[in-house]
Amino acid sequence: MAPQRFRAVITVPCGRATIDVPFSPDRLWGAKTDHPVGGTVNGKRVRGRLYPTGDGWALTLTPLWLRDTGVSPGDHVTVELAPEGPQRADLADDIATALAANPDAAAFFDTLAQFYRKAYLRWIDATTRKPDLRAARIAEVVTLLAAGTKQRPK
Repeated sequence: MAPQRFRAVITVPCGRATIDVPFSPDRLWGAKTDHPVGGTVNGKRVRGRLYPTGDGWALTLTPLWLRDTGVSPGDHVTVELAPEGPQRADLADDIATALAANPDAAAFFDTLAQFYRKAYLRWIDATTRKPDLRAARIAEVVTLLAAGTKQRPK
């Protein structure tokens, strides 16, 4: 999924510094309640979530991030953002097919932090040479995700 690059102004509409996003992440990256993203603002590394606003999407910047980077409200900035962590479009075909067959599991997978997504995928990928075990783990992961379980089995 290609990063999105744009120019913006840092505003403070409700007490928090935000950057209005001029595109729909739902349209580009798939519909979600919010979108975990990583990227840069004026070349400074940033991580966060895009949240829907009344008329679009926004990225909130913390006061510590502003202080540490020297960026201030009112500044014109160059922003580059991309979805963070493995996305469904990047998954192996067998995993993507299993998630597509269970919309509840797929929707929950989309909400997980990249740490949890990667842990599930590593657990499945550890079975590369054992197709039967891989299929069983994929089925188990889909069941766990559909039940809203964040962590993979130990």
